Order: sequence, then structure tokens, then C-alpha cells
Amino acid sequence: MKNKSQIFWLVTLRVVIGWHFLYEGVVKLANPNWSSAGYLLDSAGFLKEFFYWLASDPAMLNTVDFMNVWGLIAIGLGLILGLLTKPALWAGIILLAFYYLSHPPLVGISYGLPMEGSYLLVNKTLIELIAMIVLMYFPTGMAIGIDSLIFKRAKKI
Repeated sequence: MKNKSQIFWLVTLRVVIGWHFLYEGVVKLANPNWSSAGYLLDSAGFLKEFFYWLASDPAMLNTVDFMNVWGLIAIGLGLILGLLTKPALWAGIILLAFYYLSHPPLVGISYGLPMEGSYLLVNKTLIELIAMIVLMYFPTGMAIGIDSLIFKRAKKI
């Protein structure tokens, strides 16, 4: 990546996606009444039984809630800081894939939770997921981020 404007916009994309993840995690953490139960029980599509199962057991639900909140926060911080960028991107892609598969935007499916917009196959979750896949191909953490400090130092050792 030699073009400075390309680097700028790819890093900007990484940081704003990171902010989105971080903010979503912090908001959930700050709300003592937040739970993923409603979202999971509102699932549709071919994996809905899996998402119902996650919500059916209180211990499993607590684990899902913990992983969701702290996963969002860790992914967000990783992307903002350019720290372990590739693992953060992979984790974000997997998390977004679960979100997408739990609420697929398909004809004939309606959800109890309010949804913004009208979508068919492509929604904001899928777009953010694809943007993260694009970022996998560009080492923005090595251009601007803590990864550049860690991995340059590791190469010298």
C-alpha cells in the first residue's frame, strides 16, 4: 500500500468499524438490564433453532451475553488501535455472520423487534461484514497501528 490516500481511507474504514463495535459493546455493558435473549428469540431462518437453544439455558445465555459484550469491546479496541488487527477482523466477521444468520433479510420473514429499513439479502450487517473482509487484504495495522510496533520489533529479535 504505497498510495497515502488509500492507506488513509482504509485505516479510516477500520477505525469507524472499530468505533461501531466498541460503542455497541460499551452501551450493552452500561445497561444492567441488557440481554441478547430478545434478539435470539426473535431469530428466523434456517438456524433459528440454534439461536433459540442459545437463549433457552440461563447459563448459556449468560455466556453468550458476556462473549457478545466483551467481544464487541475487544474487536472495537483492536480495530481502533490497530492491535492484533487480523484476529480482530476475523472475530468481527464471525460475530457479524452470526448476527446476519440470526436475522436474515429474506422475503416473507418478519421480526418482532423493530427493524430499520427494508432489505432483501443485503443489509447493513452484511455490508459491514464484507468491508471487514476487504480489510483482511490490507495490513492497515502495519501501516498505522500498534501492530506495526509489535511486529517490527519482533522481526528485529
